[in-house]
Amino acid sequence: MSDGNKSKRSAKGSSQSGADGKGADRDVGHALRSVYSKTVSEEIPSELLDLLGKLS
Repeated sequence: MSDGNKSKRSAKGSSQSGADGKGADRDVGHALRSVYSKTVSEEIPSELLDLLGKLS
């Protein structure tokens, strides 16, 4: 019974800690940082600024 659990654990652990998983995490992190950077640098549309000005 413990041998079956051991093989399940090792298979699960190897898929989570493999080099491919770390590379994929790095790629996702890079993509998220890139999208965030582009979003922050975008200009605010004048229509939105006009609407915000009407609120105050």
